[in-house]
Amino acid sequence: MLASTAAATAQTRPAFEVDRIADGVFVHSGLQAEADDRNHGDIANLGFVIGADCVAVIDTGGSPYVGRALRRAIEVRTSTPVCYVINTHMHPDHVFGNAAFADTDARYIAAAGFAHALAARRTTYLKRAERTLGVAVSDGWIVMPDDVVDSRMRLDLGGRSLQLTAWADAHTDNDLTVFDEASHTLFTGDLLFVDRVPAIDASLSGWLDVTASLDALAREVAHVVPGHGPAGQGLDAMLAPQTHYLEAIRDQVQSAIDDGYGLAYTTRHVARGERDRWLLFDDYHVRNVTAAYTELEWQ
Repeated sequence: MLASTAAATAQTRPAFEVDRIADGVFVHSGLQAEADDRNHGDIANLGFVIGADCVAVIDTGGSPYVGRALRRAIEVRTSTPVCYVINTHMHPDHVFGNAAFADTDARYIAAAGFAHALAARRTTYLKRAERTLGVAVSDGWIVMPDDVVDSRMRLDLGGRSLQLTAWADAHTDNDLTVFDEASHTLFTGDLLFVDRVPAIDASLSGWLDVTASLDALAREVAHVVPGHGPAGQGLDAMLAPQTHYLEAIRDQVQSAIDDGYGLAYTTRHVARGERDRWLLFDDYHVRNVTAAYTELEWQ
């Protein structure tokens, strides 16, 4: 019985693993899955960077449970205090772990637009979390930023600096990237999905524009941490499949609009050849096409 209980616990609560991808840079890879009561919302990539004086956390996970696991992973590796909790955007899988750091002196940082977007969806997000994670939620899961990034911000961690950049509407209307200048590591947030199908929540056209800007930075970047999927090297190569997918949607939706096809027809036919290339395709593709159609029909 004890062995069976241990096995069940191992399946429902997987070990919280953290990988060192560069000196002082650590990444936890979220599952390539939807949030549920077995994974506690642990589906996004999270990270932290250790300086001489401060630790900066980049995203905190999809529940306080995940946030606490991240905090324990930090404390095992350093006694340096967490000074900053940075959110790359407002989606729950990246921010509901914020509460785990609420009793520290850390300052929460996000892009301008984050607070408004999260406040507008807080009720929906909390109800969904209660339903999908199977736990009681509270307003304490919602932690708003102390500081916002309108364009750029530099954070000094002691001996190393982080460059924070806010972007125009793309995946969301509050996307933020984090670049560690010491290791040339770029945390893209959900501006980059690897293997898991991208999800359009703001602007398809804007996302492609931002992608081109990110691609132009490829020579400066040694390590890449996407919002979902394995970290790696070669930013341009990592961006390419996502760009191909988004361009396929843009071009085929525009063609359908030009030919007079309605939304129902378009969602059934556009970019279906991409299906075998992406995880969770059936969960998000129709929504992506719908968002693109709504955007492009008015351009």
